[in-house]
Amino acid sequence: MTRVASQGPNGRQEKPVRRVLIANRGEIALRAARACRRLGLERVAVHSTADANSPHVWAADHAVCTAPPSTSASYLHAPALIETASAFKCDAVYPGYGFLSEKSDFAAKCRAAGLTVIGPSEEAIACMGDKVAARQMAQ
Repeated sequence: MTRVASQGPNGRQEKPVRRVLIANRGEIALRAARACRRLGLERVAVHSTADANSPHVWAADHAVCTAPPSTSASYLHAPALIETASAFKCDAVYPGYGFLSEKSDFAAKCRAAGLTVIGPSEEAIACMGDKVAARQMAQ
């Protein structure tokens, strides 16, 4: 099954999504995997060596160990995540919350690599660090 957004919230034309890289861990990654399954989307989970037996890994169609246990070398290592998404022919990346979901440069790098980020645009993420700009954007 393919989900298509004709136009994203930021006005960009969105492409069909068939396979999603879940770039997080724990409960949020498990919930994302379950949601993708309900939508008929393939799931690619990334994990560190410490998380190899985590439920989100079992819930995925594909699982990739990207690094050793430290989060800075695994879930925060944007180049490895984008490379993994490209290698597995993912259409989208779901960063969850925390980690890279709060980094506008990660969203921009994903877009440059042809990946849809499931979450706010890089412009919206950048504005969240500026309360005045965030309020203006919200209105």
